[in-house]
Amino acid sequence: MELAALGLLLFGVALAEPVSRALARADWPTRDPVGALLAWQAVGLAGGLALLGAGVVYGLAPFGPSLLPALGGVADAWTTGHAPDAMRADHVLALLAAALLALRLFGVLAAVTTRTLLARRRHRGLLDVLGTPWPAVPGARVLDHPLPVAYCLPGLRSRLVLSAGVLDTLDPHQVRAVLAHEQAHLRERHDLVVLPFVAWGATAPFVRGMVCAQLAVAALIEMRADDVATARTCVAELNGALKTMGGAAPAAALSSFTAALDHRLHRITSPPAPLPRAVRLLVRLLAVTTVGLPTALLLLP
Repeated sequence: MELAALGLLLFGVALAEPVSRALARADWPTRDPVGALLAWQAVGLAGGLALLGAGVVYGLAPFGPSLLPALGGVADAWTTGHAPDAMRADHVLALLAAALLALRLFGVLAAVTTRTLLARRRHRGLLDVLGTPWPAVPGARVLDHPLPVAYCLPGLRSRLVLSAGVLDTLDPHQVRAVLAHEQAHLRERHDLVVLPFVAWGATAPFVRGMVCAQLAVAALIEMRADDVATARTCVAELNGALKTMGGAAPAAALSSFTAALDHRLHRITSPPAPLPRAVRLLVRLLAVTTVGLPTALLLLP
């Protein structure tokens, strides 16, 4: 059990720092945004599982040879009121550290989720008052504002928002490209992809790799939505719309416009060659393996 705990700890630290930094610097995600998003989700899930599991496994080592028998040993000790003789202070400290880390991780996730949902609820209420429903697109609202701005407000009652400036400035084909981009965000629930990484970065902002993960995932969902939009319209339409439109959307929204707009425009007009099918398959296999490794260390004897 102690060896498994050490392996989990090293694995979790590696995923949180050097692996996250390396993945954020890599060039291949621009060639396969979907695979890269799967890889990031695997890194986040496996990293959290490994770091939490390391403390639990080490702390419960005196109760059994592996996690499941150890949990049975904990139940027996609770019934009899006697802890194993091998139980030391370092085992107790490991369990406390795991509990504190779990509270931190899930506490920050709950706080970020609650804050985001409340902000979206308030913003949705304002949109329903100030925005004019657009019959051409169900759930869309048009704001009477001269600047061309478009964004989506995800959730169970999602909203797609366009300013009057969008309809006045862009031609119908460019408007269609903007709508395709925002609808990709809503349909694929990119807000649920981003949210855990926002919480992960807020949990330990001093860990650069975790902050890199948040920024990389935010960029990848924009690449993915760009790819969907260009597939449904054409490169010139989306490129022209993005050049015309600029600025920032509200914090509660998912916006098409980021600080890396020039990089996105270059990727749209000169798209990189997709990864070979075998490499894409390997990326997905590695993502599954990344999650499976800490699970195996936790459960196998």
